[in-house]
Formats: sequence, structure tokens, C-alpha cells
Amino acid sequence: MVSVKSVSQGKNRLFTSPDPDDAREFFKSKSRALNSKVMNTGEAVASFVKDGDYLAVGGFGTNRIPTAVLHEIVRQGKKDLGFAGHTSTHDFQILIAGDCLSRVDAAYIIGLEARGLSPAARRAVESGNIEMTEWTNASLSWRLKAASMGVSFLPARNLFGTTTFIYSGARKIKCPFTNKDFVALPALWPDVAVIHVHECDEYGNARISGVSVSDQELANAAKRVILTTEKIISNEEIRKSPESTSIPYWCVDAVIEVPYGSYPGNMPGLYFSDEAYLKNWMEKEKDETVHREFIREQILETDSFDAYLNLNGGLDRMKVLRAEELLT
Repeated sequence: MVSVKSVSQGKNRLFTSPDPDDAREFFKSKSRALNSKVMNTGEAVASFVKDGDYLAVGGFGTNRIPTAVLHEIVRQGKKDLGFAGHTSTHDFQILIAGDCLSRVDAAYIIGLEARGLSPAARRAVESGNIEMTEWTNASLSWRLKAASMGVSFLPARNLFGTTTFIYSGARKIKCPFTNKDFVALPALWPDVAVIHVHECDEYGNARISGVSVSDQELANAAKRVILTTEKIISNEEIRKSPESTSIPYWCVDAVIEVPYGSYPGNMPGLYFSDEAYLKNWMEKEKDETVHREFIREQILETDSFDAYLNLNGGLDRMKVLRAEELLT
């Protein structure tokens, strides 16, 4: 029998165990009963997000982000969280504003793509108070895929010849069939995932319109899944086209109806990102005192997501963003 021999590895540590049997022990006890999981954001965060948990967020960039739950995590003062920085832009900004994170698997976390770099995110990382392990976007996606498959790693050929490999937690291995070098990407099982979807039923059978990125793998890999949805539809409607279900109910622990729940991010087909708001947020971040006051006003002193929306133009603003999306 030929063994897969590790020949070198990245210098930074793994924040979660890649052992599939550890994950299997948890999932064995997870209920698959067809029970209603509808609750509000406060209940979901209090029940499923604990200090010290490893958190992963669905969507990509400012697209289809679960803003309402992220605000609630900040309001409830959750601390010492691990985080999967898989093209995390405004979601990372929110968690940094709440001083929620202690360790991050980083692929893309500082920039807001064409909008520029986040001053607050940059300060937080440069402070040295957050432990970092580096990956690429593809690497984090494949780590989630490995977990969703129930295996401890997947082989790949990216990261070779880069400093990203040096600062990762990956290992170089020899293929037992060809003796060629591959990178072993360890499975990633988050403690909790938060995903925003277009629609789902009360049990958590969810539909995503457009690109799903890695959210199907994330839902399968995460030990707990909180779904926010633009609207709750009937199970009868789900059953009319079961092939449209992106995430099945047995992955899901909480369902929260939050119209415009990705704001100020983009919700494909429904509303465009609020570019003026994101620009203003970035401007506020330049001064730490101004930024703290802004976060107090926008998140800490709003008691609901509706209150937050109303603070930023309410339904009139949402109608404008919907029109922008339909024009693109």
C-alpha cells in the first residue's frame, strides 16, 4: 500500500479540525425532522452563534450578503469569532466594526472590489490583534467542498510557487498514483453559516436565483445554518419544482424572513447595491471616532432591520435600487 506522504506545509495554523469523524459525531445528532424553523434574528443569533464559534457567510463580495444577522451579531456583542474570509467585503466591515473577530482564514477581506480598500478592515488586520491564515478564494471553496463530501482534504494544484502557500495551513503531498506533487486543502466545517436567499419555505428548503457561489457546499459543511430570506413561500410551492431547491431543509436550523435583507448589498434580480451608502461608510471609516459614532447610529441603536432600512431611505430608497437592478 502506497502512503500519501507530506513533504512540506504552510506555516500558519488551522482554526478548525479537518477530521471527518469529529464532524460526523456532530451531524449524527442533528435532527432531520420536518419542523418549522421560523424565528427572528435575535432568537437565531442567541441560539446558534456563540462566543468563540467559527463563522462563515454566504454570498460573494457585496452580493447576497445576510446583513440583518451580521448586524444582530454586532448588537449582541459576540466575540472571539473565527471567520472564513471568502471574498468578504461589507460583511467583514460589519464584523470588524463590532470587534467580533479573533482569527480569520483570509482570501479577500480588505478591499471592496472597485470601491477601494476599507480603512477600518486594514487597521484591524495591521493591528496584529487578529490571527491570520492565508488562502485563495478557490482554496476556501474547495475546503468547504471537502467538508461537504465528508473527507478530510481535497488535492489541488493551486498555491504552488506563491507566498500564499507559505502563510497558509495547507500541505504539499505526493500523489500515491503518479508521485506528482499536489497541495492538500484541509476540510472546513464552520460552526455556523449565515446565508441570504431569494426564497425558502418554513422548513428551510431554499432557492437561490443566479450564481450560488459556494453556498451549497457551505450549507452542507456548516454545523448550524441560519437562513435569511427575501420571502417565505409555501412547501407546496417548493414541491412544484424541487429541482429549484438550492439548499435542502435538513441543513438548516433557522429561517428568518427579511425583505431587502442584503442591503446595502446587491440581491440579484431584486435590487442593486447602494453604492452611495457604501461610499459613505468607507468615508466614515477614515476617522475612528466618526466611524464609532456611525456604527452606534446605524447598528447598535437600531432595534430591527426595518429600523435600519428606514434610517437609510426606507421603501422609497429600495424602489430606486430595484429599478437600478432591473436596468442592469
